[in-house]
Amino acid sequence: MNAETKMENLLNPYDPHYDPLVDRNPGQGRQYAPTYWVASAGTPPEDDGPIQADVEADVVIVGSGFTGLSAALFLAREHGIKATVLEANGTAWGCTSRNGGQGQNASGRLYRSQWIERWGKETALRLDAEIREGFETFKSLVAEVPACEPQGGGHLYIAHKESKMDFLRNEARVMHDVFGYDTKMLSKGDVKEQYVDDAESFGAMHEPDGIGVHPLKLAFGYLRMARELGVKVHPASPVLDMETRNGVHYLRTPGGVVKARAVGFATGGYTSNGMHRSLDSKIMPILSNSLVTRPLTPEEIKATNFLTNEVITDTRTLRFYYRLLPDNRLQMGSRSSITGADASNPKHMAMLVDGLHRKFPALKGIQIDYSWWGWVDVSHDMMPRIMQPNASESVFYAVGYGGNGVSFSAHAGRRMAARIAGKQLSMLDLPIYNSELEYPNVFNVVRSRAFAPFRRFGQRFLYHWYHHQDEKK
Repeated sequence: MNAETKMENLLNPYDPHYDPLVDRNPGQGRQYAPTYWVASAGTPPEDDGPIQADVEADVVIVGSGFTGLSAALFLAREHGIKATVLEANGTAWGCTSRNGGQGQNASGRLYRSQWIERWGKETALRLDAEIREGFETFKSLVAEVPACEPQGGGHLYIAHKESKMDFLRNEARVMHDVFGYDTKMLSKGDVKEQYVDDAESFGAMHEPDGIGVHPLKLAFGYLRMARELGVKVHPASPVLDMETRNGVHYLRTPGGVVKARAVGFATGGYTSNGMHRSLDSKIMPILSNSLVTRPLTPEEIKATNFLTNEVITDTRTLRFYYRLLPDNRLQMGSRSSITGADASNPKHMAMLVDGLHRKFPALKGIQIDYSWWGWVDVSHDMMPRIMQPNASESVFYAVGYGGNGVSFSAHAGRRMAARIAGKQLSMLDLPIYNSELEYPNVFNVVRSRAFAPFRRFGQRFLYHWYHHQDEKK
C-alpha cells in the first residue's frame, strides 16, 4: 500500500486523552501524536493496509513499535517465519514515535548495583552480558538505518544536586570494577567545560555506551527491512478480542478474524486491560512529556556551551532527559500528568518548560515548536519481561522497559522471536526471561482489573514524595 493510501487510513483524529488504564483500545486508524519525529520523518514506507477479510497467519505480532517490528524482522531473518503484524493505528503510533530517542546500555529502571543487591553478583554478571549483547543488537540495526541520524559518544548522567555525586561515584565504581565499563566521574567544571553548561549540574558520571536516534525514522527502517523479508504489516487493525480454541488463536479485528498458531504482544505503554489475561493490570502506564525547541542560534549554543550531542539524563527519580538534535534543536522530556484525562492541562508542559529554563537560563522564553506526551510501560520491579507466561499456550509478550525501550526493545523483539520459534536459549533462566509480570505493587491498591485505576492514588502520592526528595537539598 502506497504512502498516500496509507495516510488515508489514518482519518480518525488523534485523541490526546487516551488512557490505557481505563480505555479498552486506542482506537482505529487514529492520527499520530503531534511529535517532532512525525513532522520530520518524511513519507512513511508502504505497508499492507488494514485487515479486510478473514486470514490465516503462522505468527501474529500485536503492536508495530520497535519491539513488534524487531520481533517480526528477526522471526523472518533468523528463523524463516513470516509474521503478520497487527497495529491499531499507524506504524509506530505509540511509544516508538513519542519517546526521546535515547538509546542506552540498559533494559529497565534498575542500576547494576541494584541487580547485585537483588539477584547476586553471578546473576548480575550474566544479566549484564545479555544487556550488552542487547545494545549490540540495537547498534547493528541502527547501522542498517543510517537515515535515523545516530548521535553516538555515550551517556552523560548528571547529578542534579551535590548529594547525588556519592551515588554516582558508587555506581561508576561498580560498573568499572565489577562489570568492566570505562566509566568516568566528571566534576561540575568538567561537565561545563567539556559537555554542556547545565546550571543544575553538580558533576556527572560518563558511560561509554549511548546513542541518540530519530526514533520514527529508525522504526520506518525496521518496517522496510521486515517487509522485504515477507512480513505483513496491517495498520488500522486493532485486536478487538482474542479467543483460543484447540491451541489455535483467533484475533478479531474490525475487518476480519486473523487465525494464528502463536501470538506475541508488543504493545508497551499502550497495553490495555482486557487485551489478554496474562497482561491484565500487569503494567502501570506512566505519562511522559516531551518538547522540542526551535533551532538554537550560534549565540545560544555558545551561551549554553553545548559541546556534545550525547544523550543526557539527570539523577531525579522523575528524571529530565535531553540532548541537542542534529538540526540544533533541543529536545527535553520528563514526567507528565497522572491520568490521560488531565494530560492536556497546561501545567504539565509548564513544569517541563520550567525545567528547561532552570537548566539553561539563556534559553528562557525560547520558542517551543513541538510538544507532546506518551505512555511509558512500567513493570512491578522496574525491569522488562520477555515471557511465555503459560508453557502450554503459544502466547508471548515483551513489555516493561520503564523508559529504556529505545535500545533494548530491539533485543527484546529478537528474544521474543526466538521463543516463538521454539528455541531453547541458555540465557532464558535470567530474571527478565524466567518470571512472569506481576501486579505493580508499588502502585497497587487492589488487583482486580475493574479497580486498576485506583492505583493512581498511590502514584499521585509517590509523585509528591519523589518531587520532595528530588528537590530537597
